[in-house]
Amino acid sequence: MLVLGIESSCDETAASVVSDGVKILSNVIASQVNIHSRYGGVVPEVASRHHIEAIIPVIGEALKGAGVSIGDIEGIAVTRGPGLIGSLLVGVSVAKSIAFARNLPCVGVNHIAGHIGALFLIENVPAFPFVSLVVSGGHTHIYKVDNYDRFTLLGQTRDDAAGEAFDKAAKMMNLGYPGGVIIDTMAKKGDPGKIDFPRAMKKSTDFSFSGLKTALLNYLKTLNHFPGQEDICDIAASFQDAIVDVLVEKTLRAAEESCISRVALSGGVASNTRLRKVFMEESAKKGIELFIPPPLLCTDNAAMIAAIGSQYLEKGISDALDMNAVSRWPLGSGR
Repeated sequence: MLVLGIESSCDETAASVVSDGVKILSNVIASQVNIHSRYGGVVPEVASRHHIEAIIPVIGEALKGAGVSIGDIEGIAVTRGPGLIGSLLVGVSVAKSIAFARNLPCVGVNHIAGHIGALFLIENVPAFPFVSLVVSGGHTHIYKVDNYDRFTLLGQTRDDAAGEAFDKAAKMMNLGYPGGVIIDTMAKKGDPGKIDFPRAMKKSTDFSFSGLKTALLNYLKTLNHFPGQEDICDIAASFQDAIVDVLVEKTLRAAEESCISRVALSGGVASNTRLRKVFMEESAKKGIELFIPPPLLCTDNAAMIAAIGSQYLEKGISDALDMNAVSRWPLGSGR
C-alpha cells in the first residue's frame, strides 16, 4: 500500500510517501525556523499562513521524489492533533480534499503516536511491548507501547515539556531560537558539573521543568556581570544535563518497573546529542535494548504519520470526511 502522509501540527509543512508502512519513498519537510526565529518562538497565525503557501508544493515534491503520481496513492494519513489548531486545519483540509477528489480512504493520526511511529521506519524495529519516551517542544511523555494503537501512559510532565524548557532557557540567555539546538551546541564547550541545577520529582515517573527554569533565572540574577561565552557554555551544559538526567533516569526506571527490557526514544529533543549519548550509556549498564531513530525522523515529519496511518488503513480503519482537527488529543483516549 502506498500512503501519502501529511504533517502540519506546528511550524513544519511535511509530506511523505511510504510503502507498506515501513519503506520511505520520499520525505519532504519545509521548515519555518528562519521565519519564527525573529520572534523567539512559533507565532501560530504566521505558521498557519505559511502552511497554506507551502503545503501543495511540498506534496508535489513528495510525489515527485517518490516517483509516483497522485493516481498511485492508495490512502492518506494526516496529523489530526494535538497541535496548533490553525496549522492542523491546513493539513486536514488538504488531506480531506484529496481524499474526496480521488475517492481515497483518509485517516487522522495522533501526532504523538506519529513520533512513536518513526521507530517502525528504522532498520532495527523494536518488538512489542516496549517503553517509549516521547520528548519534544510540546510533549514529554513515557508510554508502554503494546501495539500500533495500544499505548499506556506511564509518566508525563506536570508543566513545561523538555523542549519548551530548552527554548525558554535560550530566550533568558538571549541565545536565539530554536533553543534546544543552540544549547546542545554550546553545551559541548561547557562544564556540565559547573552549576548544580535541581532535578525535580525524583521518586516519580512524572516530570517538572518549571522549577529548573526558575533556578536558571535566579542564577542569572546572581551574576554581577553579563555572562560571557565561557559562562554561557557552562550554564548551557549544566542546564542540559539537569534535563537529560531526569529524562534518562525516569524512562529507564519506568521500563524496569514494567519488567520491559526495550526502551525507545523519539520526538524532536531525541536529536539532542547529549541525551542520545547518556541514554546509550545508561541503558547498556542496565542491559536494556535501546532504539532511537535518526535525527531526521525525530523532528516533525510526515513519514512517521504515514507509518502509523498505514497500519490503520490496512485494517480498514479510516475517518469520514467530516473529520476535524483537534488541538488536544491525549494518546490512548480513542479515535
